[in-house]
Amino acid sequence: MRIIGGRYQRRLINPPPGLPVRPTTDKAKEALFNILHNHFDFETVRVLDLFSGTGSISFEFASRGAEEVVAIEKNYQCVRFMNKVKQELDLNNLNVIKSDVFRFLEWCKTPYDIIFADPPYNMQQTKMLPDLVFDRKLLLDDGWLIIEHPSEFVFDNHAQFLRKRKYSRVHFSFFGFNKSIQ
Repeated sequence: MRIIGGRYQRRLINPPPGLPVRPTTDKAKEALFNILHNHFDFETVRVLDLFSGTGSISFEFASRGAEEVVAIEKNYQCVRFMNKVKQELDLNNLNVIKSDVFRFLEWCKTPYDIIFADPPYNMQQTKMLPDLVFDRKLLLDDGWLIIEHPSEFVFDNHAQFLRKRKYSRVHFSFFGFNKSIQ
């Protein structure tokens, strides 16, 4: 896995074998960050990365100078790996929290500019994520919730759905309040 842009552009990061993860492909990650770059000033955003896994998305935001990146992951080995990379790269804007995502969302009161979620593809609770985020008011007015998901999940009828992008087998659904940004 590599960091595509920012301070640590082209930096290879090698997670230990055996982690229970499915990292976002470089192609999909690059396309996603091109979209985000056209809408956000990374140095002023607060990011919440749910189901962080190896931290690929969190490292990308942190490398690009996000004001704050909060990574939520329940697997101890993944959390340990992310903290190791955080320390090696001196990523002071990254906060790694070991927690179940749904428990975290229950007590979280801080709104974010960008919330990225990459749950396990077979997780049926994925369908609940948009409602949880919007009911808890965890997204700022101009913010986006982005969910990476398989084709089986269709969010097009959700009230805050903005658009969907597909990159091979990777689907990103974007949600927000500002419908003019489609």
